Amino acid sequence: MMRDDVRGELSLTEFAQSVNLSVWRLCHIFKSDVGMPPIRYLRLLRMARAKDLLESSFLSVKEIAYRVGVNDESHFVRDFKATYGFSPALYRSHFQSTQTDEEEHNGNSGNQANKIVRQLARAAKHSILPSLHLFACVFSSLN
Repeated sequence: MMRDDVRGELSLTEFAQSVNLSVWRLCHIFKSDVGMPPIRYLRLLRMARAKDLLESSFLSVKEIAYRVGVNDESHFVRDFKATYGFSPALYRSHFQSTQTDEEEHNGNSGNQANKIVRQLARAAKHSILPSLHLFACVFSSLN
């Protein structure tokens, strides 16, 4: 049930009732079988789903937090960072640059112009002054 609905619309009481157990007994059995309490397991499922969404969508961090059932963006960022070691935005950026590097390494980068455009976009995105940095990169690539 948790895997089907990571948003966590059902409470522990409803989970326990669905399997005809008390909340205490459900938590005890769950922890002995899975190795962690149900709430912690649900949090890990949420973070795994959020990681998938960061890798496969262009949704904002706030929208991803909402979709996985975390209504407070700061709690979401904290939990994601505790799980994966990066903030969601940094994880997405790192994942995308890793994907681009792998494509370039495997020869799937297309023509030279596309490669330069991707490098310029990546450099501009990480610059404090994107337009100035982009101008400098374009000017240096023309020489």
